[in-house]
Amino acid sequence: MLKMNYVALLFSLCFFCSCNGDSDDEADDMAGLIEDDNIPSEAIAIYNEAYQENYEADTIADILTNAKNGYVLIDPFAEGVPEQIAAIKANGNQVGAYISIGTGENFRDDYEAIKPYLVNKAWDEWPNEFFVNETTTGILEVMKARIDKIATWGCDWVEFDNMDWVYDGNRRNTYNLEVTKAEGAAYFRALCDYVHEKDMKCMAKNMTEDASNFDGVLYESYNNDKNWWSQSGAQSFLDAGKLVIINHYNETSCSQVYAEYKGIYNNDLSFICEDTNLKKYVHFNEE
Repeated sequence: MLKMNYVALLFSLCFFCSCNGDSDDEADDMAGLIEDDNIPSEAIAIYNEAYQENYEADTIADILTNAKNGYVLIDPFAEGVPEQIAAIKANGNQVGAYISIGTGENFRDDYEAIKPYLVNKAWDEWPNEFFVNETTTGILEVMKARIDKIATWGCDWVEFDNMDWVYDGNRRNTYNLEVTKAEGAAYFRALCDYVHEKDMKCMAKNMTEDASNFDGVLYESYNNDKNWWSQSGAQSFLDAGKLVIINHYNETSCSQVYAEYKGIYNNDLSFICEDTNLKKYVHFNEE
């Protein structure tokens, strides 16, 4: 959607050109500027059914009642969720589908298919998950099969969780990861290309490094650990008009934290906050 200040500028320029008898070249150039994809997008409401940190995540019932013209992240493989995607979109929402590409989750239907490409030691923080250790053979086909289903269900985005698993030196040592950083980056970039082939967008998770083909990024922020990621990377996505979301946890003053983040970046930043007083997510920029 065009911002009103750009539209007003275009009309003023066109009036000036017509009054001075000049050619329409200047107006044409300004029209091209307004249509430039690099104009930042406005902040939108964010709903999250997929992440449960300290309190219950957004429920489908609440999303259907309250979410309008926002970004709604769902776990598309959870029971009963795919059937609600059309109804969520009917309220003008963009639907993002959560998948973990850096781990295999032993509760997923395709776990046996992905298991050969994983380490043997479970992730200490999430005992039902195992890090990906091989990206150059059959795992791509397993992930593409997930993306095929997500596209069939009508989602607009695919959100890539744990895409940073190969970049952590301690994690590499602890779990004896053999997959290289270059292989990991080539893997998630190839998957994003495949998402684009399915006419959907890619949401990066917690990083923008090697992710220039992604269409947005979501960062997980914490009460005692804010803005821990590459600030220049987040700003570059905002400057390119890409959707940038901060999902903040365990907070007593959500409005204050959002104001702090907008001071660091700009008002186009989208924000969702886990409120410790209400014990649920608080949503900003709702219509």
